Amino acid sequence: MYEPAESEDGARVLVDRLWPRGVSKDDAQLDEWCKQVAPSTELRKWYGHDPAKFEEFARRYRAELEGSEHAEAVRHLRGLAAGRRLTLLTGTKDATISEAAVLADLLKSRR
Repeated sequence: MYEPAESEDGARVLVDRLWPRGVSKDDAQLDEWCKQVAPSTELRKWYGHDPAKFEEFARRYRAELEGSEHAEAVRHLRGLAAGRRLTLLTGTKDATISEAAVLADLLKSRR
């Protein structure tokens, strides 16, 4: 969310449950805000973006994504990614250890 939009981004979708600090909605240049695919509040708070917990976070988040609560949102994102680029956005400082990274890996592995 903190990097400027690029023409190659395709559909830009925020996958956080909370709006990122310091970013105006106009500056975000989003196509969608898909809160429904974000990790549960409980999981997000447990994780706290602690790099040492990332593997366990990823395992727990994948389990959440398999559940019925997230299934429709995951299907929706797969539909957006069909035939075009999909850029998953997050307000996390290190996107490589974020829910966006886990979600991107999941979407790529099941195409």
